[in-house]
Amino acid sequence: MSIFKLPDLGEGLPDAEIVEWHVKVGDKVEVDQPMVSMETAKAVVDVPVPMDGVVSKLYGEPGDVIDTDSPLIEFNTGDNANTSANTATTSSDDSAAKLRAEAEEVLKDLDDDNAEEPAAKEAIGTVVGQMESSDAVLDSMTDFGGKKAAPAVRALAKKLKVDLSTVEATGAGGVIRPSDVKAAAANPSKKTPSSTPTAKTQFAKAPAKIVPQTSAPKQKVPTTTQVVADDQWQQVKGSRRTMARVMQNAHANVVPTTIMDDADINNWQAGEDITVRLIRSLVVAAAAEPTLNAWFDGDKLSRRLISHIDVGIAVDTEDGLFVPTMRNCDSLSPEQVRGAMNNIKNQVKTRSIPPEDMKDYTIMLSNFGVYAGRYATPVITPPCVSIIAAGKLRHDVVPVLGGMEAHRIIPLSLTFDHRAVTGGEAARFLAAMIKDLNKSR
Repeated sequence: MSIFKLPDLGEGLPDAEIVEWHVKVGDKVEVDQPMVSMETAKAVVDVPVPMDGVVSKLYGEPGDVIDTDSPLIEFNTGDNANTSANTATTSSDDSAAKLRAEAEEVLKDLDDDNAEEPAAKEAIGTVVGQMESSDAVLDSMTDFGGKKAAPAVRALAKKLKVDLSTVEATGAGGVIRPSDVKAAAANPSKKTPSSTPTAKTQFAKAPAKIVPQTSAPKQKVPTTTQVVADDQWQQVKGSRRTMARVMQNAHANVVPTTIMDDADINNWQAGEDITVRLIRSLVVAAAAEPTLNAWFDGDKLSRRLISHIDVGIAVDTEDGLFVPTMRNCDSLSPEQVRGAMNNIKNQVKTRSIPPEDMKDYTIMLSNFGVYAGRYATPVITPPCVSIIAAGKLRHDVVPVLGGMEAHRIIPLSLTFDHRAVTGGEAARFLAAMIKDLNKSR
């Protein structure tokens, strides 16, 4: 007998979820034939059979999460049993290399999707919770006429311009595998034209010229599975599992302190874009107090003040929290900021965010106020040292020239890592934000 353990599917990922098995107990298998599809936080990867033999045991069912370097499958190698240990080790190393290469290929496909995104319509909301003005957020496995496709498979299909409704699904239960998409792309004669044209978003990371979309097609989004309270323990999976790890790491590695204040926006012009003004105020505040736009290494006790401003935009979905990055905000025009925000919302909705756009932000922004709540203690993700959260807009009575007026107010909460930032620095940063937000334009 020889046990094959789950190899690292890329960049030190701690585990992966079984999407579907392509073999069963009793099957006689050969090296490199499809064995199992595994989904990580980044992609769906087909793991090939690592050795010749007969399948004697599967260490999980679809939906189970397997830790890296834990048993995945067991083979009876027959006459070769005496050399199975060496074979397993060599095969595991070879398979890991192949899998990492395949993962990199899928991720590369994801990286190029930014230019293929449909134009998004304007939303009333801004950052966290902004999806309320559009359709529901996609579930992890999306239905296409009775067939299902994982996020990475959908992104691959978008890259290869394959209509998933025309793809023949070879996975169990109608699951579309990456190989199915590639086969459809290689044989376009079997594909039918999509009924809905795709409009490209004319927005680059920055700086870039925005070409407004005058007639973006309406995008049909499937409804997510309703959350039901069934009193049962369930393993946290997918993007919510990643969120849990990030939050746990932040709690263990940051010394947070929060200060709060209000910005009076009564002088704003009609129709002012809240997201645009918040990001502009971040840029102004970072110029006045650069220590908040920085990274901190707690192990080495070193700090890096960063000259450009990449804002991590916290977006809340039913599948967990996503933090895509809006790059070079200090170089963007108001129109470019809105274009980037629309692009982020659409990428979150379609789960097509390039992996590199989910990291390396220099400061963070959240707007939980689209739901409820005035102030908060938002969580910083290392190595960042600060996060700004905007609460629910309200009207307050304020004294003006001996009288009283009702003004629109934005409550702000600034959490900072007190190892890297002093209270005075944080207060000056928040004051600069408020001063800019108080302006009429």
